[in-house]
Amino acid sequence: MDCGLRNADCPHSPKAVMEKHIRAFLEYIEKERGFSEHTVEAYGRDLLQFVRFLKDELGLEAIRAEDVDRLAIRHFLGTLSRGGAAKKSVARKLASIRSFLKYLCREGVLERNPALSVVSPKLEKKLPFFLNVVQANRAMGRCVRDDVYGVRDRAILEVLYGAGIRLGELVGLNRSSVDLSGEVIRVRGKGGKDRIVPLGRRAVRALKSYLSRREELLPAKAGASGEALFLNRYGGRLSGRSVQKLVEKYLSDVAEAGKVSPHALRHSFATHLLDAGADLMAVKELLGHTSLSTTQIYTHVTAERLRKAYEQAHPRA
Repeated sequence: MDCGLRNADCPHSPKAVMEKHIRAFLEYIEKERGFSEHTVEAYGRDLLQFVRFLKDELGLEAIRAEDVDRLAIRHFLGTLSRGGAAKKSVARKLASIRSFLKYLCREGVLERNPALSVVSPKLEKKLPFFLNVVQANRAMGRCVRDDVYGVRDRAILEVLYGAGIRLGELVGLNRSSVDLSGEVIRVRGKGGKDRIVPLGRRAVRALKSYLSRREELLPAKAGASGEALFLNRYGGRLSGRSVQKLVEKYLSDVAEAGKVSPHALRHSFATHLLDAGADLMAVKELLGHTSLSTTQIYTHVTAERLRKAYEQAHPRA
């Protein structure tokens, strides 16, 4: 969570240097808002980059909250864009600055948030990549190893596709997160919010097989005491990077290279549900989206598929 910040004393004085405010903000979003470690680090990098930029531009050794105005923010973002930064990256940095300055207003350090009047770059709406049903079934059948690693990998693939959860949610699962009798899992989502997600029959079977052999991945002295659900070869919690690698391995033969990822299985989950007539609000809850507009991207995906099918098949298309 440090992100390169120096130790600081009182963070809420109007005269405090910006690094102190950033440290307090990061602690706030981590401890009170429940943001993930990855998100907290990303905020820290963006904000420190902004502060370093202001120091260079203003020729100051320390930046204070009152030094930040709308023009300074626009100059920072413009410099990033001219330097070749992607619109998505620029938009994310603006979002980080907005959230940080909103926090300073909440704490009484600033009277208003100058970032609110800065327009975010317009992003192209990119439809998410997903597997079709045939590809998804082929991917699920690619894991044929009968050792403990094969059994574990099969369970991971079935849970990612069968429950539609995020990569971070998967690696954060504990044994206590799984209720096989009820065929559900408890997932800790973004912002520390828990939700209950149903498991399909195949995911339940795969988890039962894995849990019956999970102890093989634990060091002999540890017994079955480890809490993490999915373990690496050393008995520790499997990392997100390891899951990405195994998903890429199993999906590489069924989809275009460079597009296969754990998130592709989440996109496939949502798209296949909507294709089969699932209610949009229900899919929103299953995915753990806070806004319906986020889920609606999948309605565009299904509509695009229908349009292509129409154009290819109808004589007057």
